[in-house]
Amino acid sequence: MKSILGVAVAALSAAALVAGCSSSQQTGTGATTTGDAPSMSTSITGDITVFAAASLKSTFTELGKQFEKNYTGTHVAFSFAGSSDLVTQLTQGAPADVFASADEKNMTKATDAGIVSGKPVDFATNTLTIVTPPGNPKGIKAFADLAKPGTQVVVCAPQVPCGSATEKVEQATGVTLAPVSEESAVTDVLGKITSGQADAGLVYVTDAAGAGDKVTSVPFPESSGAVNTYPIALLKDSKNTATAQKFIDMVSGPEGQKVLSAAGFAAP
Repeated sequence: MKSILGVAVAALSAAALVAGCSSSQQTGTGATTTGDAPSMSTSITGDITVFAAASLKSTFTELGKQFEKNYTGTHVAFSFAGSSDLVTQLTQGAPADVFASADEKNMTKATDAGIVSGKPVDFATNTLTIVTPPGNPKGIKAFADLAKPGTQVVVCAPQVPCGSATEKVEQATGVTLAPVSEESAVTDVLGKITSGQADAGLVYVTDAAGAGDKVTSVPFPESSGAVNTYPIALLKDSKNTATAQKFIDMVSGPEGQKVLSAAGFAAP
């Protein structure tokens, strides 16, 4: 009798212990309340602001929407402009969490200014191409044709990555251009061509692809000597580092690379 009673008491005690452990570790939402730290997925929430080169507008907008879908409760705001303008804004105190540059030169400026956290990650490369109004009315076939008298050419300003790349091509070919306009972003160069304000412009192959039949693209072999590498970095003043880093991981990971490749970007 004593043996049977002892077994019953032991069983009840074990059941109580299991119930007590269960109630101390879980809430109705399944979250751990004692002992364990929150999982990474619960920390990926809230808003982040991404400063990104103008040539990334289409791809990053798509990736931002996908990121918000992947992580419920997040919101990604973007500021797109020429990389040099973005660095100026950031060093003057503009609030942001992530910076993606169209070249290493402007990322170095940001790093030297002490606004970057950790080491930037290269995530893409891009190359110049010539674009003209549909049908190429001036019959431009080579980079040297851009220097012909009477040809109205639009390029990026020298401090902008696409402008720096243009200068490299000029130096390599010995061809000096006389542009009618130097723009602060590659999207502005493209706009001059699609609106018919110039005969030709120098933009990235991704911008030409995105413009579709609004322009005619004229590739030139010398562009291979002026390839721009795109780095992305977390900023020191980020107020949401976990979510910002997760966005960087997405851009540099398989999901981001798929979107970038589809737009014409090459791997870093």
